[in-house]
Amino acid sequence: MNRCFFLSLILGFAWSASAQEVLPKTAEIFEVGGHKAFLYAAPKAGAGRPWVWYAPTLGGVSLFGRKMYYETFMKAGISIAGYDLGEVRGAPGSTAKFTQFYDEMVKRGYSAKPILLGQSRGGMMTLAWAFRNPEKVRAWAGIYPVCNLESWPLKNSKPQTLADYGMTEAELTAKLKEFNPVDNLQGLLANKVPMFSVHGDSDVVVPYELNTGLLKERYAAGGGQIEVKVIPGEGHKVGPSFFECRELVDFVLKQAANPQ
Repeated sequence: MNRCFFLSLILGFAWSASAQEVLPKTAEIFEVGGHKAFLYAAPKAGAGRPWVWYAPTLGGVSLFGRKMYYETFMKAGISIAGYDLGEVRGAPGSTAKFTQFYDEMVKRGYSAKPILLGQSRGGMMTLAWAFRNPEKVRAWAGIYPVCNLESWPLKNSKPQTLADYGMTEAELTAKLKEFNPVDNLQGLLANKVPMFSVHGDSDVVVPYELNTGLLKERYAAGGGQIEVKVIPGEGHKVGPSFFECRELVDFVLKQAANPQ
């Protein structure tokens, strides 16, 4: 009896240790269209093989280093992937290149409806792709995300923004409503894409009112489902409020468990 008990205990510890070990410690790297893609495959994929598409991806997927998010998603069967196009800002051309990455992920057997997660400027990257491909999006989430092309991109990131669009400032400004995600939410509303964002109310880099606040106002006005968690007194920083956000985790888990 005692031997059986201790054997079970040992096997239990061994299984627990091996379960920890199977979480990938490095990404699988592959090329799509001459650019690097990074994939952390969940050890045991959930139904429908859900995945979080994270941006920005610049030389790797930094979400790997956010222990709460990474381990929770991996253990829930949610893979994490990203595609490094550099400092793009949501232009039609770069968005089309993101679609090549999406097509490759679907070809590999992953869900045809990823959960998009954009941090800071990654919000613009993911939202720009989402509004042009609303039928391919399961859900969208943001961590102090850039949602408004007129805000941070044209104020604090003008050279990169104009380079991505291949336009002068006057040309881009004249066509702003054509390219700005917050002006093109109809497809996402029609496809009933749920959204979530966590944002500090003292963010001077990506102001809440001009980004998440504006997105919430317009999406809710159109009848869309959007949840927002405002962090009082906090700005654009790396910290527990943004990278240990239980509401964000619950949102992603809920969407991954209910594929459409």
